[in-house]
Amino acid sequence: MHKGVKAGIAVVTAVMFTGGGVAAYNLWNGVTGGNVASTARPSGPAAEAPSAERLAAEAPTAELATEGAKAFLAAWAKGDYQEAGRYTDRPADAVAALTAFRDTLHPTALALTPADVKPGAVPTNSASGTQSVPVTFHAEVGVPGAAGPWAYDGVAPMVRTAGGRAVVHWDPVVVHPMLKPGRTLAVRPVASSAAQILDRKGRPLAEFPSVAAVAGQIKFGAGEPKSQAGQGVVVTDKGNPAVAEALFTITEPTGGERRLTLDADLQRAAETAVRARSGPSSIVAIEPSTGHILAFANNPTHGQNRAFGATIAPGSTLKVVTAAALLESGLTLDAPLSCPVGADVGGRTVQNDFSEPHPEYTFKDDFAKSCNTAFLAAGKARLQAGTLSATAKDVFGLGAVWDTGLSSFDTKIPVETNQEQILMAYIGQGRVQTNALAMASVSATVQSGVFRQPILVPGLAQPKAGRVLSGAVLGDLRTMMRRTAQSGTAAQALAGIAGAAGKTGTAEVGGQTLPNSWFTGYRGDLAVAAEVEAGGHGAAAATPAAAGLLAIGNVK
Repeated sequence: MHKGVKAGIAVVTAVMFTGGGVAAYNLWNGVTGGNVASTARPSGPAAEAPSAERLAAEAPTAELATEGAKAFLAAWAKGDYQEAGRYTDRPADAVAALTAFRDTLHPTALALTPADVKPGAVPTNSASGTQSVPVTFHAEVGVPGAAGPWAYDGVAPMVRTAGGRAVVHWDPVVVHPMLKPGRTLAVRPVASSAAQILDRKGRPLAEFPSVAAVAGQIKFGAGEPKSQAGQGVVVTDKGNPAVAEALFTITEPTGGERRLTLDADLQRAAETAVRARSGPSSIVAIEPSTGHILAFANNPTHGQNRAFGATIAPGSTLKVVTAAALLESGLTLDAPLSCPVGADVGGRTVQNDFSEPHPEYTFKDDFAKSCNTAFLAAGKARLQAGTLSATAKDVFGLGAVWDTGLSSFDTKIPVETNQEQILMAYIGQGRVQTNALAMASVSATVQSGVFRQPILVPGLAQPKAGRVLSGAVLGDLRTMMRRTAQSGTAAQALAGIAGAAGKTGTAEVGGQTLPNSWFTGYRGDLAVAAEVEAGGHGAAAATPAAAGLLAIGNVK
């Protein structure tokens, strides 16, 4: 493909960040007259893949990790894959993967910029207990025929060798975050782009970066107008190569406009809301009466579709589901339910976001003020080990396989046997994993009384949940969510938005100074959920983000 396009090293620049302490090296290969991989290629015995070194158990320092990551990225950028392999713990696999990347894309240019060292060491899943330090980087790949570079963010987990070096703990996801086991990159025809996609009222969506980033991945149903396919970089499953997810559009397809359920006005507000956050964030809006997704936005827009695909703990927003289970167990809104300062869970003390005890609280007070200790006590006393998981799936559709038109993670609430994990799940922690799409759907279910599987493409099937809540339980849930918006933890952020209801959430994450901020709620025929990484309390970042959409409302 594109024979005659050749590249070599044109410019090497080095810039030091003044704040983060991480050196940023931008290595750009311009079109000069040689193959990207042709530079600095060893021959003879040196051309053989280097041997792996024995790893040390302890993680490298941030400085050592950054040094090793820079060396690996520099060698990769200049096409010296043997040298790059020496900076990994599986050199032969790294050389093979980088060679496959080159042979698939035939890149005309490659820029790899180390960005930041993530806090804290994490296990590598090695039997030896080796720890790694993740170093993020930004990649820009010149793809033949494309108008601009393919940009994405990656992570290089750095481990320490017994000799004291820092090397990449090799995994194909280092090349691209979508290259998980059994997946491979390819250049193939792609069908749709943001320029051809319209909202529910026929308005174009090309201006919205979150939509543009996933346009080629949307799976439209039968009966849509046909178009002339373009070309793009896709990721395929080796077990089912016919199915591909587009990652980057090389040439745009032509003809065949397609509609989504999105609303351009709400989409604009969603994009604005996440751009206003300092850290990674996402937001989703759903129409409860139909299950139609009216808006979704991500910050950053490149990389993972965080709104649909995040696998993070929802914190106290999951108390909506826990509260439903407790109400079904017979607990009433006005039942006395003391809110102590702390609760012992597996030998550690779980606290609230406030320091004083409230022995006078009722169940509705505990919900509105988000008292963790009361929910832990009530869950332990009234719920069985699998009750939360069953309620989440049977009533709210969480954990079922959703077909929205885009790939999504469908929530994980395990049936636990460990008492600590059982209790932590009641407050949206432990091993619970979900995202903004799922939590927006929770509020949509409360508002309408019926789970409608969210869809982005009109006409897709919407399987029902196993059952619905009784009118009495639904009424109590709505009362508690309205109270949270009027006089509880969300009151300040939602002030002046008549009819708003919701639940804030604060999710503790190991290694972060600040917790993740969450909100889920509704107003009229509009349900919204937002999350902000390291945003602090739910009322501090996520609730103000959602407030912008709730204030607009669902104007049909």
